[in-house]
Amino acid sequence: EPLEAQTHTVSQNGAMILVSEALAEGTKLELENPRNQKRVAAKVVRPAQVAQGGSLVAVEFTSPSPIFWAVFFPPAFSS
Repeated sequence: EPLEAQTHTVSQNGAMILVSEALAEGTKLELENPRNQKRVAAKVVRPAQVAQGGSLVAVEFTSPSPIFWAVFFPPAFSS
């Protein structure tokens, strides 16, 4: 069943999302980007954190999806 969420922070590997109810670590879900209607499989990677307005949940894509958010992420610097 669909669960409304808001992004708190996004990365090329996943996101921190704000949801009304906590999701257990290991929960599998499908994220949909409403801006471009793209969908991607993801999983919860650590326990939710209580936050104002709900729970902050860290999710990671189950396969690489660097263009899901339609945001450019600069390459990481290596030393």
